[in-house]
Amino acid sequence: MSTSSTWSLKFLFVFASTAWAATYTVSETYVGQDFLNGFTVQNIPDPTNGRVNYVDAATAANDNLTFASSTNFVARADFTTVLNPSGPGRNSVRLMSNKQYGLGSVLVANLNHMPEGCGTWPAFWTVGNEGSDWPDSGEIDIIEGVNNVGTNQGTLHTSPDCTMPASRTETGTALQSDCDTAVNGNAGCGVSFNDPRSFGPTFNSNDGGWYAMELTDDFVKIWFWARGTSVPSDVSSDSSTIDTDNWGTPVAYFPNTSCSLSSHFGPQNIIINLTFCGDWAGAVYSSSGCPSTCVDYVNNNPADFENAYFDFISLTAYT
Repeated sequence: MSTSSTWSLKFLFVFASTAWAATYTVSETYVGQDFLNGFTVQNIPDPTNGRVNYVDAATAANDNLTFASSTNFVARADFTTVLNPSGPGRNSVRLMSNKQYGLGSVLVANLNHMPEGCGTWPAFWTVGNEGSDWPDSGEIDIIEGVNNVGTNQGTLHTSPDCTMPASRTETGTALQSDCDTAVNGNAGCGVSFNDPRSFGPTFNSNDGGWYAMELTDDFVKIWFWARGTSVPSDVSSDSSTIDTDNWGTPVAYFPNTSCSLSSHFGPQNIIINLTFCGDWAGAVYSSSGCPSTCVDYVNNNPADFENAYFDFISLTAYT
């Protein structure tokens, strides 16, 4: 074999290893106070038209809507105030990461608890360019659901010309195939999780679990492992390096078969938020088995939102 042929083979091997490697190294780990240092509390109008008032960082801290210990971070809504029907919505928090994570990144979240209750709409998700050009830089919903109903949904929201194949390798159930926000009422291309422990009261009664999302130019994958089940060791141990090839079949798999992920997804900010009613929770409230109307219920039953909180053990970003 000639020297040039040997170098060609070496180049091909290195290129293939780089292109298909599933090994990542820790970039940031958020625990306790790191959430307050690494995220901005967003005092903004709710883009989803919820019955919510996103407070600023000082109000969140003073009212104990954000709380950090050495081991946990809690973000919650007010659960003591009866609201004036003509006044602002229920106080809650929306946090956005100061750093963005692009193609070739993984997020792993370890949670004890997520918000629950009729009227609630909790979400842990990412969005490109801080949402300023939404949906051109994409949105990835990792945890999302409403009104305690059903299981988690993982969803992509994009600009036009991004669809998903009907059949793909995932354990969840594919819903809409078109990710375009302009069709299907902005349902996106979602996947319904089949594990009842993936959302709401059932997630909480099982002491939570882990969510992970991998973003590459070839695919987006989302995994869920309930507490007490078989969890990859590099996930459960907060390892400094991870290998997603060892994580098994994802719950949600979004390949680039008919969607150029590199052109539909820019660097992503992480969002953690809890809203009430609004475009989704409010729209399906009457069919969710909940009492009264959504807005009236949220206004008049503050004690019912005592369990409307996120409790994160950690959130780790790998690149």
